[in-house]
Amino acid sequence: QVQLVESGGGLVQAGGSLRVSCVASGRTFSNYAMSWFRQAAGKEREAVAGISWSGASTTYADSVKGRFTISRDNAKNTVYLQMNSLKPEDTAVYYCAAKQSYYSGNVAYWGQGTQVTVSS
Repeated sequence: QVQLVESGGGLVQAGGSLRVSCVASGRTFSNYAMSWFRQAAGKEREAVAGISWSGASTTYADSVKGRFTISRDNAKNTVYLQMNSLKPEDTAVYYCAAKQSYYSGNVAYWGQGTQVTVSS
């Protein structure tokens, strides 16, 4: 089992920045590729960014490319999502997820989510 706990969400004005974090416990964190997803009210959950177990490979949704950066620190069992130039449409609950394969869409473990609200 892997437990994932997100933090760092909050309220920010449009154009601002926020960094959300996800700390993992349980099984070896570095065995897993990690992703961030988000779900806005009334919408389906969508993938935002992903990172391989080593951190060498990353991927982003088109809507956040150039604004968001995913990173990880395996020594701290933590994955981060740095969000810059935030827009009101970025408002959502952000979830981290652990996957057994970087290339797979199958999520093995989910965090409980952290709310990010961007005001206009």
